[in-house]
Amino acid sequence: MEFLRMVKEEKGSQAVRRGVQFLFLIIVCFIGFRFSQFAGALEKGMLPLVDRPPGVEVFLPIGALVSLKYFVFTGIINEIHPSGLVLFLIICATAVVIKKGFCSWVCPFGLLSEYLSKVHYLIFKQGVRLPLWLDRILRGIKYLLAGFFIWTIFFKMPLEAIERFINSPYNILADIKMFKFFTQISMTAFFVILGLILLSVLIRNFWCRYLCPYGAILGVLSFLSLGRIKFNPSHCSNCGKCEKICPGLINIRQGKSSFSSECSTCLQCVNVCPEEGALKYSFFKNRFSMGSIGVGLILLIMFSGGIAMARMAGHWENRISKRDYFFYMMTQGMMDKPIFDTEQSGK
Repeated sequence: MEFLRMVKEEKGSQAVRRGVQFLFLIIVCFIGFRFSQFAGALEKGMLPLVDRPPGVEVFLPIGALVSLKYFVFTGIINEIHPSGLVLFLIICATAVVIKKGFCSWVCPFGLLSEYLSKVHYLIFKQGVRLPLWLDRILRGIKYLLAGFFIWTIFFKMPLEAIERFINSPYNILADIKMFKFFTQISMTAFFVILGLILLSVLIRNFWCRYLCPYGAILGVLSFLSLGRIKFNPSHCSNCGKCEKICPGLINIRQGKSSFSSECSTCLQCVNVCPEEGALKYSFFKNRFSMGSIGVGLILLIMFSGGIAMARMAGHWENRISKRDYFFYMMTQGMMDKPIFDTEQSGK
């Protein structure tokens, strides 16, 4: 109950972060709705009347890594799923500015984890913490997963294989396949997702803390971050509220928040601290501090600015026409009996 009481106390100061989270959630839901219209029409054998939303590629991180290698070695942003690479680079850039702020300010899975944490404390009044040795072992899983993908793509796949993959029907239809994963979910996948939700209730932030490879990459990049949580022990009353509310389970009073790869810049520790000057979020070695409004603005500017630049450079929309999507889906057997209307509007 102590955790829930602290959450209630700091609710007002976290309103900005919650507002930014729900803003991005609304955007994600809108993208999902538009893409369901696009993919749903193709599945029925018709040319879609709506355009494909490029933002759906944020859910194709493996494709983004492939595109990144191709860009690094050729200087070319491939035209199959360009926005996936753009969004991946923006997200990585946020880690260099505000640590893992993406996880606690933007990611919908991070928002879900926070609400599952509240359920956790409703069931377990004092909360449950795994033994330190087990926590460290489990935390290594997300780094192993991230390392596996990076090693496979950057070190095992030759450039010729990268080019073949990019232009393959599998990669072209990767967004449609992702859509089908959820609309035609198998029982195995359903129970795996259900199991992850249950584990996130039993163990606070289970997915984010132990399994998310995206979070692992951002955690490593966060060591370069310009902004950090600064702890001043001379102002600390040693109440421990900061550590109780910290979703990363960081030993803040030992000064480990500054360089911890688990810090997501949620600022809950700063907001709940009763002592002025004990904790603050600052940039450039404590030269100036920033609150929730500043962090929220940084994220909004980085995403909107990055997407705007990609649009102007012609690297946001893919070069796959609706008719090409129709052709690839038909040849791959991914649609019902086609009702192809050549008079329908479409690219």
